[in-house]
Amino acid sequence: MDTRSRPLRVDPMRRANHGFTLIELAVAITLMGVLIATGLPSFMAWIGNSKVRTVADTLRDGVHRAQSEAVRLNQSVVLSFTNADPALNAPAVAGGTNWSIQTVLQFDRAAQYVAGGKLSDTASNVTINTNGQTALCFNSSGRLVDNAAPGVPGATCTTAGANPKAFDINQASADRPLRVLVALGGQIRMCDPNRPVLSATSPEGCP
Repeated sequence: MDTRSRPLRVDPMRRANHGFTLIELAVAITLMGVLIATGLPSFMAWIGNSKVRTVADTLRDGVHRAQSEAVRLNQSVVLSFTNADPALNAPAVAGGTNWSIQTVLQFDRAAQYVAGGKLSDTASNVTINTNGQTALCFNSSGRLVDNAAPGVPGATCTTAGANPKAFDINQASADRPLRVLVALGGQIRMCDPNRPVLSATSPEGCP
């Protein structure tokens, strides 16, 4: 009978149950750190882009609502930008973070509040540049019109200057700002000012 000692055979499954070694953990943590460091900027940009899109959609919907209400009511309507809660005669201000819609005082018809929305509550840290516009006025045909005194404190509607009217939305970590355009004829569209100029090959670009 052979009495020589034999090397112990360790069951691979039992050794696996012992967990990771310190070296293996250090390598895994290092790789995880590298992946996070390389992916974080893209992730933050994605979050920023989502916020910009949300605010741009809200603003576009608000402008479209004002235009639709003017046609439906067969009456001029003013959409004003404000930092106050949307309400009848909420003070207008260029770059306001909220929008408010009301009818324009005409003859014996008093102004009435129609609707409003809060752009600042839609997404945080998003900048809204109205390019000096405090308000937009739509006539009963859904077209932009001039009105130096639409009845809202601080609001002035003008069709002078750039056509279409541009409203820029951006966020610090975003890499895709958006622009809401409102043409004199009432056409409303959204575009990306960072893309090549609008063409058949760049449908998301701005004109």
